[in-house]
Amino acid sequence: MSVPEALELATEAGLDLVEISPGADPPVASIVDYGKFRYRENRKARKARQKQHTGGLKEVKFRPNTEEHDYHFKMEHAREFLELRHKLKATVVFRGRQLSYKEQGYKLLERLAADLEDLGRIERAPTMEGRQLTMIVSPLREQK
Repeated sequence: MSVPEALELATEAGLDLVEISPGADPPVASIVDYGKFRYRENRKARKARQKQHTGGLKEVKFRPNTEEHDYHFKMEHAREFLELRHKLKATVVFRGRQLSYKEQGYKLLERLAADLEDLGRIERAPTMEGRQLTMIVSPLREQK
């Protein structure tokens, strides 16, 4: 239908002629109440933003000589963070002479990565940053 005809129909109905899809060939227009149309579009955009994931970065700190129970306790927290779709930063903090036991820190982070492999993958391998050894684990994509 031509544009003048559509405008005439819209004014007869007391509504507005709104271009729905300008990129289509030919462009798609609809006769609707413009205020109601904008309201629905805003609601749709708001709903899409609510479903959008904006998970942050959560951190779990260890020491190179962390005991077994403490390791499991912190590992469970890490699992919760990954289940909630947050990225995880695992840090091993060295103090004083502990810096000479870097290999214990690397083993600890490798063990953590192995324990969390069903929920996440290593995004950044363990690296030394001053007196801290850090590794970042990101959650796996959901299977649909």
